[in-house]
Amino acid sequence: QVQLVESGGGSVQAGGSLRLSCAASGTAVYVLAMGWYRQVPGKQRERVATITVIGSTDYADFVEGRFTISKDNANNMAYLQMNNLKPEDTAVYYCAAGTGTLSFSSWGQGTQVTVFS
Repeated sequence: QVQLVESGGGSVQAGGSLRLSCAASGTAVYVLAMGWYRQVPGKQRERVATITVIGSTDYADFVEGRFTISKDNANNMAYLQMNNLKPEDTAVYYCAAGTGTLSFSSWGQGTQVTVFS
């Protein structure tokens, strides 16, 4: 099973940028689909972005072209570049991995993103 560790969260002013990183171990990311999800207290976890084994990407509607998901097979990493952040993007962001984008079985511990106006 793959282990995932997120980093890169923090506090940023609205309009700013953050890059979240997800370090994978135990399995090479080039055989994995990966995704980023987010959750705020009292709400269900929601999908932000996914990337398939072969690199096809998909984003939630609320992303509106502001975020980019990527995989770095050489370094066994996944990333979420977030630009033009909004206060409503404030959440705990989780990295996920699995055999497909509909079957994520491994999750990281989450990293907090706070966007203030």
